[in-house]
Order: sequence, then structure tokens, then C-alpha cells
Amino acid sequence: MSDPDDSDRMAKLEERLARLRGKDAKKPHQEEHYSQAQHAWRMVIELVAGLMIGFGMGYGLDLLLGTLPIFLVIFTLLGLAAGIKTMMRSAEEMQKRAETPDTGADEREKDGD
Repeated sequence: MSDPDDSDRMAKLEERLARLRGKDAKKPHQEEHYSQAQHAWRMVIELVAGLMIGFGMGYGLDLLLGTLPIFLVIFTLLGLAAGIKTMMRSAEEMQKRAETPDTGADEREKDGD
């Protein structure tokens, strides 16, 4: 029915396929790309949210008090400053997280002592 030679070839082919699939399973570059995109969107949303909250508060106060758009301008600028401050805090947090050593490095240092 089937030659023993064919079964050996099939076994070798299956081993080779398993090794190749194992290599493809790890895609750190692609995962890192999505992670960076998520961080970028987070920072953009923080900036826009600060601007919109400041704009809304200023517009509301101007509408309530019947003043010129002075509060709109002031609170929009304050919202921009708050958004930038929040963005910078997030960037600092991400940088600290990136600079911390991996757990594998910690385990190697413990073995050396």
C-alpha cells in the first residue's frame, strides 16, 4: 500500500512544517508595531480630550454669563495645556516601562550572585 520510504518522508515533512510553524508563531515586531500605535492613539486622544473639555467649559461659561468669547479662549488654552501635560506624563510612563529590565535579566543576575 504505502512504502516505508514514504512514511519516513512524511514524518520528516511533518517535523519540518512544525518547526516552520513554530518560527512563524513569534512575531514580536508586529506586536510591537501595534503596541506603539496604541500608545500614539492614546496620546492623541488625551490631547483632544483636554481641548474639548476646555472648549466646552469655556463655551458654557460664556453662554451662561453672556460674555464675549473670553472664557472660551482661556479655557481652550487651559485644556490644551492640560492635554499636553497628560501626554507628556504618558510618554514618561511609557519610557520608564521600556527602560525597565526584563524579568529574564533579573533571573540571570540572581544566578550570578
